Amino acid sequence: MQFDIQNTESSALYKLLTGTVIPRPIGWISTIDNNGINNLAPFSFFNVVSEDPPHVMFSTVRTGNKNKDTLNNILDNKQFVVNLVTEEVVEQMNTTSQSVASDIDEFELANVTPIDAVFVKPKRVKESLVHFECEMVHHYFIENHQNGGACIIIGKIITMHIDDSILLENHRINLESYKPVARLAGSNYSKLGEIFSIKRQ
Repeated sequence: MQFDIQNTESSALYKLLTGTVIPRPIGWISTIDNNGINNLAPFSFFNVVSEDPPHVMFSTVRTGNKNKDTLNNILDNKQFVVNLVTEEVVEQMNTTSQSVASDIDEFELANVTPIDAVFVKPKRVKESLVHFECEMVHHYFIENHQNGGACIIIGKIITMHIDDSILLENHRINLESYKPVARLAGSNYSKLGEIFSIKRQ
């Protein structure tokens, strides 16, 4: 079946895209507002985009033409932390996906521990095994939208924190210890499952 973008409802497009572009890594983004209130929210439109130098991207939807607190905070102070999601913290991550007032600290809401970053103001999630401290270098609001669209954030990684428990020799990651979780569609998530290798030609 062919779906013409102009003649397909946005809700249907969302289901088709999130159901086919899978699995998606989850960027658990922590920010801080100008009053010092912590914010923590998950985004599955997220990935690494460069290693030379290291950059990540994520996008945040603007339902009803309104910015999420994450976006407002980053536009204000240009800083955020990416905390990566594992099986151990997936329930807490899900708790932070709900919409709450901007004066609610999602670290407290999800019962996770805020710890200081080294170079940026937003806190890191202590229970996460990987943190990327980031500075925003670019943002772009998607044009020609019907209900607010989205904003893409590109951030330069200033420093990385990786727990010793998942590090192997030669900077490889122990996937059995790491146990990352990926986003599927609806309420569904996935674990790594079977891993296979194909040598590059």
